[in-house]
Amino acid sequence: MEFLTDEKLVIVGAAGMIGSNMAQTAAMMRLTPNICLYDTYAPGLEGVAEELAHCGFKGLNLTYTTDVATAFKDAKYIVSSGGAARKAGMTREDLLRGNSEIAEQLGKDIKTYCPDVKHVVVIFNPADITGLVTLIYSGLKPSQVSTLAALDSTRLRSELAKYFKISPDEIQNARTYGGHGEQMAVFASTTTVAGEPLSKIIGTKALPEQEWEEMKKRVIQGGANIINLRGRSSFQSPAYLSIEMIAAAMGGPAFTWPVGTYVNNGEFNHIMMAMETTLDRNGVQVKEVKGTPEEHKELDQSYHHLCHLRDEVISLGIIPPISEWSKINPNL
Repeated sequence: MEFLTDEKLVIVGAAGMIGSNMAQTAAMMRLTPNICLYDTYAPGLEGVAEELAHCGFKGLNLTYTTDVATAFKDAKYIVSSGGAARKAGMTREDLLRGNSEIAEQLGKDIKTYCPDVKHVVVIFNPADITGLVTLIYSGLKPSQVSTLAALDSTRLRSELAKYFKISPDEIQNARTYGGHGEQMAVFASTTTVAGEPLSKIIGTKALPEQEWEEMKKRVIQGGANIINLRGRSSFQSPAYLSIEMIAAAMGGPAFTWPVGTYVNNGEFNHIMMAMETTLDRNGVQVKEVKGTPEEHKELDQSYHHLCHLRDEVISLGIIPPISEWSKINPNL
């Protein structure tokens, strides 16, 4: 089987559980022979490289390094899980300061060592903010930086499939928008269940209103539930979805789950958040979010929550005031 491209893919945070799973997934999907693993934790990094070498992948030119200049040299695609992991009792927002500082350095390293990179996927939390910080300091175009938001929509799909005891494939167009956090907006109007509009099922015996509200809570708390069950944060699902995203940017099948993207459209301004999107070799294309007035109200609330987090990062001095962003990144 041929590789999708021969251009260099860098996995940042490769010594961790998400990063190592991303590396294996990318190799299994035959995205590129040129995969570079980067992490500052040398023993863990070498261990991941050793394990992947033991897999016996054909044609794989796997390299690894703790030196960012070496890792990023000639990189055309980057996926970064290189932030602190979420622990039991923590929200994604609890990681704000430390991971925003990591995102600042990531953006600066991209600008310094691989300014011609084609696409960057940021998945460490709070992803909407870390993605925004990375975008600002990288100098890239908004279409070139995306964040993992699809996990919330796939969790909604999963919850609906479990509740109705049907195949997940019978759940179509499950969607959450806004923040990848406690304030996400869970939409019902976009979704069909075995061909039936979900919005017509909610409030009937098949799905009472209270059951729907409980389901939305389970979607929002999906990551916390994994921590409670496994004693650590999610790693298989974010790894797989993020590699599907970078595969789309490389020219593979388009990624049609919502991704986090930079928005500045008059309604939502100077923010990174999940929208209706398509991600392909041309980067992220943003589409109109369609929903009920109540759903748009929830989306607006999610947006304002993200604005609060963004403004907190500004107050910490990690990013400058919005009026100065274009001095760092002329594409904003």
